[in-house]
Amino acid sequence: MQKETQKPNFEFIALMAALMSIVALAIDAILPAISNIGVAINSLDPIDNQLLITMIFLGLGVGQLFFGPLSDSYGRKPMVYLGFTLFVIASIICLFAPSLEIMVLGRILQGIGLSGPRTLAISIIRDTYKGDYMAKVMSFVVAFFILIPVVAPAIGKIILDSLGWKAIFYIQLIFGLVVCFWFWKRQAETLRPEYKIPISSTVFIDGAKEFLKYRETIVYTLMSGMVTGAFLVYLSAAQHVFENQYGLKEAFPYIFAGLAISIGLSTLLNGTLVMKFGMRKLSRLALIAFCVIAIMYTFLFWNSPNPSIFVLVAFLSAQFFCLGFMWGNYRSIAMEPIGHIAGIGAAINGFVSTLLAIPIATFIGDFVKDSVWPLFVGLAVCGLFSLFTLMMVKKPKRIAAA
Repeated sequence: MQKETQKPNFEFIALMAALMSIVALAIDAILPAISNIGVAINSLDPIDNQLLITMIFLGLGVGQLFFGPLSDSYGRKPMVYLGFTLFVIASIICLFAPSLEIMVLGRILQGIGLSGPRTLAISIIRDTYKGDYMAKVMSFVVAFFILIPVVAPAIGKIILDSLGWKAIFYIQLIFGLVVCFWFWKRQAETLRPEYKIPISSTVFIDGAKEFLKYRETIVYTLMSGMVTGAFLVYLSAAQHVFENQYGLKEAFPYIFAGLAISIGLSTLLNGTLVMKFGMRKLSRLALIAFCVIAIMYTFLFWNSPNPSIFVLVAFLSAQFFCLGFMWGNYRSIAMEPIGHIAGIGAAINGFVSTLLAIPIATFIGDFVKDSVWPLFVGLAVCGLFSLFTLMMVKKPKRIAAA
């Protein structure tokens, strides 16, 4: 196990980012192709087609409940391989789906499969680092991870125009297999033998009881879910907003990329600042700014039509800049006390976050039909609830040995 003061290895950071990035590729690369996929599977309602984005998150949430506990018993690497296998099967289902229902099933299964490498990347990081240093590593991993959303829609658009929407799924498969091979060749097992938990019918119940002992872990998990839910509204509605409300079909991939860069820059900056100011202080200040920006938009454009695209992008950029100081830090703070159950701990953290995020996104998303205003109302409400939840947390008195 690496010491907390050891400098992170570049290849380790890149590999962990790659494990997480397949999720982003599976989500963002198909954004420019959603309407084309809808035509191919006879689903012409853009609101219904948002399920192709939101339902993969359902799979991500559910899958973690299996991969986390199993990885605490059998190790991280075997479960990553199992996840990739499920992803391949699910991608084949998506390629040959005749209807929206079958395509959604494939997307849910894609999410279940990808929850393995995504969740276990976090467990591997927690196995290897701790404290503010873990937050630093997480920030750099997420910064690399953000590169995929930056380029994925543009790549998806190029593939769509030249080879058709099915080629996007084939590219995802190739990328996944390359990353799986890299992981097999270069990453050692990080679960220490003394931390292995024998598999039993009560392993999840026992892990949940241990998880619930830590107030800060619970609070930051809930906050992560609320903020992720608000962002998921944007993610699922982005294609509809920019292509239908603003008529910017050709420019959509580039606008999306620019907004993703905003998150990437702040995440990279967080990796530098977190060692100086601490993850709790940075994430608290970012949450306050997140709420203020959303409330400003809500009042400025109350009962008004959509502002110009430049105003909208400016507000969204500022909003997403705050997220770079929140996501990685929230996850690190939640995971800090539970290193002894990092697998199931990461699973419960991810599942609860997703369980909160999906209904939030689905509910708010139904209102984002003719205006972007409901999106910012959702951002404001979720941010304020997170702030209220944060006020209830106290510094933990017990932290398990790493």
